[in-house]
Amino acid sequence: MTNIFEAEKALNVTFSNKALLQRALTHRSYLNENPDYPLEDNERLEFLGDAILDFITGEYLYHRFPEMPEGRLTNLRSALVRTETLANFATQLDLGAHLLLGRGEEDSGGRRRSAILCDAFEAFIGALYLDSNLETVRRFVYAIIDPALQAILAADTDKDAKSRLQEVAQSHYQLTPTYRTILEEGPDHAKEFTVEAVIGGKVYGRGKGFSKQNAAQAAAQAALQVLEREILATETLNIEPSNV
Repeated sequence: MTNIFEAEKALNVTFSNKALLQRALTHRSYLNENPDYPLEDNERLEFLGDAILDFITGEYLYHRFPEMPEGRLTNLRSALVRTETLANFATQLDLGAHLLLGRGEEDSGGRRRSAILCDAFEAFIGALYLDSNLETVRRFVYAIIDPALQAILAADTDKDAKSRLQEVAQSHYQLTPTYRTILEEGPDHAKEFTVEAVIGGKVYGRGKGFSKQNAAQAAAQAALQVLEREILATETLNIEPSNV
């Protein structure tokens, strides 16, 4: 078992219920090789942490940028909670060093794999919430996302999601995304559009905006998250991506 006290020291937190932190650091591969292990893996905590991160990040951006339009806020939130960003947060916290992994996952570099690190960070946030309260999690998350937000704004990586989606889709699937408007709502002077991002006939993301271009950017940003998770999943299983 991982040393929980060392993990708490590295994370600068103290859990009342140490078992929650232990669960957050337990990958399913460890249970596969240790059937008598008394705790469950971190997937349920990951589910909870994902929802909490979406809420807290959205709240943070809403108050930080009171005049920013909804479409840009959505893009920024997506950039902050995407797999790569959350994996970077886990790396900053050295979460990988404290994970319980199966031997096969360990030997294949699981402690450095983005998908595992992202899931572990989400699980840690879920565990921290259950052990404390939303305000504690809010302070923790605000402190770690602020530098990341500054980097995103400086690089404009949240703005041109369509270009980034095209690069990823062509690189991994040799396919070019297409966009289709599926809904137009509201009066002519305030019409809202809903657009889908499609790759190889499969809908990867959906977005809304007060122009088709803004809606397409929002759809591309949503599609990027799904596509990146799909690619990381194939890498985790050591499977080469095939046609979508």
